[in-house]
Amino acid sequence: MSAIVISFEAGEASLDWLDLTDALAEGHRRPKAEIADTFLYRDPDTLLNRAAWIDGLGLAVKSATVFPGNTTRGASSINGGVMLFSDHDGTLQAIIDFHLVTKWKTAGDSLLAARRLARPDSRNILIVGAGTQARGLHAAYGAAFPDAQFTVWNRTTQRAEEMAAEVPGLKVAQNLEAAVQTADIITSATMSTNPVIRGDWLHPGQHLDLIGAYRPDMREVDDTALRRARIFVDSLDTTIGHIGELKIPIETGVISANDIVADYYAPEQFARRSDDEITLFKNGGGAHLDLMTSRYILDRWEADR
Repeated sequence: MSAIVISFEAGEASLDWLDLTDALAEGHRRPKAEIADTFLYRDPDTLLNRAAWIDGLGLAVKSATVFPGNTTRGASSINGGVMLFSDHDGTLQAIIDFHLVTKWKTAGDSLLAARRLARPDSRNILIVGAGTQARGLHAAYGAAFPDAQFTVWNRTTQRAEEMAAEVPGLKVAQNLEAAVQTADIITSATMSTNPVIRGDWLHPGQHLDLIGAYRPDMREVDDTALRRARIFVDSLDTTIGHIGELKIPIETGVISANDIVADYYAPEQFARRSDDEITLFKNGGGAHLDLMTSRYILDRWEADR
């Protein structure tokens, strides 16, 4: 039997944010994933391959090409796909659109953390950054917090205004400090290498969701924010030594690896203790989450046929 090809539009029609977070939680009850990443370069272009294998769930290889020059031709700079293989016999089961998997994996990863760490009565959600991921974050958080008011801040206000024009009810923040101070949940997806959110702006009971930093030189919050918060990650293996948000402050002695409370493989510890504490989640988005998300997408596709 030939592999199923799932496009973005066709695949997304079958998906549900809360169901996805349940699938991610179930995936972390399985044996720990084996993960490997490889990179090939031809300056300024990149080929990234991320592979994961979870016993009982299968195998996935997510390939992405990054060609920055495409933007000058009005084309996407990032393209790719995910190949999903059977755990039973290794056969190719599906080829799934890269952007579909990335959108749902990234926002779903953060939403699972928010369902466990954010106060259930959270009503004000701030999205920091108005890029591609911001739309997915709005949709995901809206599913779990349907009564929330959303605000977006972006370094370039015009981009925030463009997003607000697309999303009914979305407000634009002019001042980031003021927006952070009035938010219950702050979800940040920027490309910043220097902190944009200051710990002095935070107040008890908030939840921070950090997505943007993915390289060793990138950070979205400062040292004070890390010191004030209880810190959680999706995976200890793919964040501590790899992402600047944690790598830099650990190396400089601001925090230690022991200050990270838990990852998803320790669900009994992955929880808010009180309404007053500040919780912080670092979304690392490893290949195992691509595999879990891809399996969920295929299962929903087949269930709807």
